[in-house]
Amino acid sequence: MNMVRAAIERLYKGLCSVKVKVSSVNEETGETVFTEKAVLTEQPCRLSFQSRNSATKDDGYSTVSQSVVLFIAPEVEIPSGSKITVTQNGKTTDYCRSGESAVYTSHQEIELELFEDYA
Repeated sequence: MNMVRAAIERLYKGLCSVKVKVSSVNEETGETVFTEKAVLTEQPCRLSFQSRNSATKDDGYSTVSQSVVLFIAPEVEIPSGSKITVTQNGKTTDYCRSGESAVYTSHQEIELELFEDYA
């Protein structure tokens, strides 16, 4: 493991689990049912938050938006549309991917947004 990766991984304070929505057919009814399937559990990670203030000209009020980035090992694959549950600093929150990940030799960065439902 290179020194840069080891230094970054020492900063990991969270754990994440990833679930995807899978479909199957109920043999008795022929109905398609959807369930969650875990594809990753308790993977060390770190969340980074950045808040941005912006003033709109229409109403003069400031709004605050937050950017959330997941730092995780570069070999981890998180499918698009999956639910990413992260526990960090005693707080557990569900997220989903909002963009393509930036993969480096030492880590990858994935922009997240709050999970509402499977895409």
